[in-house]
Amino acid sequence: MARTITAGIGILAVALIWTAIERWGIFPAVLFPGLDEIASAGAAMWRDGTLRADSLASLDRVVRGFAAGVLVAIPVGALTATTRVGRLVVQPVLRLFAPVPTVALVPLAILWFGLGEGSKQFVIALGVFVPVWINTHSGLSATPADFLKVARCAGASRWRTLIRVVLPEAFPDIVTGLRVGTATAFVLIVVAEMAGTTEGLGYRIAQAQLFSQVDRMLFCLLVLGVLGVLCDQVVARAAAPFIGWDKEER
Repeated sequence: MARTITAGIGILAVALIWTAIERWGIFPAVLFPGLDEIASAGAAMWRDGTLRADSLASLDRVVRGFAAGVLVAIPVGALTATTRVGRLVVQPVLRLFAPVPTVALVPLAILWFGLGEGSKQFVIALGVFVPVWINTHSGLSATPADFLKVARCAGASRWRTLIRVVLPEAFPDIVTGLRVGTATAFVLIVVAEMAGTTEGLGYRIAQAQLFSQVDRMLFCLLVLGVLGVLCDQVVARAAAPFIGWDKEER
């Protein structure tokens, strides 16, 4: 309850500051619409059906790209953290490409996969891969040596040690990677949808910019933020039973 109240206070404060800036005329009205205008634009999008269609289209692409990125990143993170070949061969290659901005690869993705869904999901998957891999690798590599010694002394096999000791210890880091990956997916969906599509919140933002519909643009950004928060909470709540011990320890 306390967190809900403080969050509400924060949102109210932002709304008041926004209204004050709009009333004082610091920016031209056409570029800085009031909250009532933004709400009206959202209501119009709801009535004509574009809001629901765009939100579902973007959410579908985010989920598919996120799932693909995670399904590759976690095994690769395990490979680079627990095997000699992964550390010496795979990790240096990934370290080389990790700093490359995913946005810069959008033109390449379009050339490889065309303007269809493949290029959009590829861009999102690639963007999700990096933080999930880094956190998975970090978590699996940081298991305290004492834990591993105790497991060996108890006669645990390497596989059993991985499942019962290493993974539980690394899980908080993996969840952090998943949550960062969720945020990254919603950042990249805007870029991914700006070409080769006729629906999606990113497409709608590009169209609003083209026709100077700032109220629609801001409303779509707000919807993206809400969807991002909801998806982040889904990941956090799904992972909570597995990392309860970590919260207790801290």
